[in-house]
Amino acid sequence: MSHPPGADLTTAPSFSRVTRPSTVDLIQTELRNAVYAGVLTVGSPIREVEVANQLGVSRGPLREAAQRLVQEGLLVATPGRGMRVATIGRDRLPALYEARKSVETTAARQLVRSGADSVIAGVRHAHDELVAADRTGDARQVGGADLNLHWTLVAAAGNPWLTRWMTTLIVEVRMATFSVSDEYAVRKDTAGAHAAIVERLEARDEEGLVMCLTTMLDGAVARLLGRDEEPVETLEEQAGAPEITLGPIDAPDGA
Repeated sequence: MSHPPGADLTTAPSFSRVTRPSTVDLIQTELRNAVYAGVLTVGSPIREVEVANQLGVSRGPLREAAQRLVQEGLLVATPGRGMRVATIGRDRLPALYEARKSVETTAARQLVRSGADSVIAGVRHAHDELVAADRTGDARQVGGADLNLHWTLVAAAGNPWLTRWMTTLIVEVRMATFSVSDEYAVRKDTAGAHAAIVERLEARDEEGLVMCLTTMLDGAVARLLGRDEEPVETLEEQAGAPEITLGPIDAPDGA
């Protein structure tokens, strides 16, 4: 299955040092990535036997990992009917993006005030990856690089709570995009539109950076809801693609 370029979709660091993640940790990450990539489509049931076989694990750790994603809001559990991937409809989009704005602008302020130049350079590198993805003309690659840039900015602030919340939020953003339309669409000028974010960050312009992020996220909601005053050109592909199955994981405890 495909993963967003450069993205590290893991949970926030544990308080105790671990040398290797458990089987449940690995399954949780694989399931989250599968939802993000659209491999597990929004609204679809989690077929335990099939998924466990594909991952090469037993149903016990699979259920435990899936329950963690229920707590994150990425899966929904219904008594007697099992679990399914959640959907995020149009009515929830504004609240989702308000949460993004809260997390991203808080991280942006922290990063401007105390982020080392070497850390800020990591955000520039994420934008370079977005520029490279933009050249492919592939909507899903561009969208993944876009979200990775935003995730990198939040992670660079060094606040593990913000990073953990953002990890879930970017998956929910993908889910919302898949939920509200049959096509996955991104702006054609995504790389150019994001250049201002990196420039304001490198200039240590706190208010300018916050304004850039706020304007961009508000614009994304308007576009997804079909309310944008000046429609922009987009790249599209079918939201159900790609048709990829889950691959086996390296389960450290033989589960």
